[in-house]
Amino acid sequence: MLAKQIFNNARQENRTTLTEIESKELLKKAGIPVIETALATTKKEAVSLSKQIGFPIVMKIVSPDIIHKSDSGGVKLSLTNVTQIRRAYSEIMLSMKGKFPQSRVHGVAIQKMARPGIEVIVGLNKDAQFGPIIMFGLGGILVEMLEDVSFRLVPVTTKDAEEMIKEIRGYPLLRGYRGQEPVDIALLERFIVRVSRFAEIYPQVKELDLNPIFAYADNALAVDARITLEVHEIGL
Repeated sequence: MLAKQIFNNARQENRTTLTEIESKELLKKAGIPVIETALATTKKEAVSLSKQIGFPIVMKIVSPDIIHKSDSGGVKLSLTNVTQIRRAYSEIMLSMKGKFPQSRVHGVAIQKMARPGIEVIVGLNKDAQFGPIIMFGLGGILVEMLEDVSFRLVPVTTKDAEEMIKEIRGYPLLRGYRGQEPVDIALLERFIVRVSRFAEIYPQVKELDLNPIFAYADNALAVDARITLEVHEIGL
């Protein structure tokens, strides 16, 4: 899907929030590593895509109106066979219909269950005075518990990214704390720089939340993504 088409779809539906599928498509086009994710609009399609991607699978509701998918029962993890895929699809759809009867549901996202890694977050927020600001920190639930984050104005250089990573208190975790495997810091630096470029390529984007990103010794991969557009971009 082209970026122009994604923005047009949002404009036509009068929404500022992109779906996870749309968000990951934009990020992938900008060279930002995201886990392979496909949209299934039927139970049969969910089964077919799961076989193609390979088990274990994560299934998530795709709706521009449902932001906190996990809290609302819209996420199923570690699905290992077709029977579980069928059951998960039915349970998610039934749950969403009961809790959010007015929500627009596009289907479910089917993605490979990523292997465990150090969870980090990279975010983007457009300040009215200073413009786009990049955030980096420990991800998952830790970002809310510890608020261990650093910030820089866009554009962010590789040197800036290096400093951002070293500034957080959790930096020793990334270096391999108490015998844990260290992550590739240079890859994380490139990741941050690419998000900075993303902000320049797409000025329509007001907020970007990549949480979690799984950081490994040989890779860094965003497994969830959320993008919010500027209100004026859709004519509201």
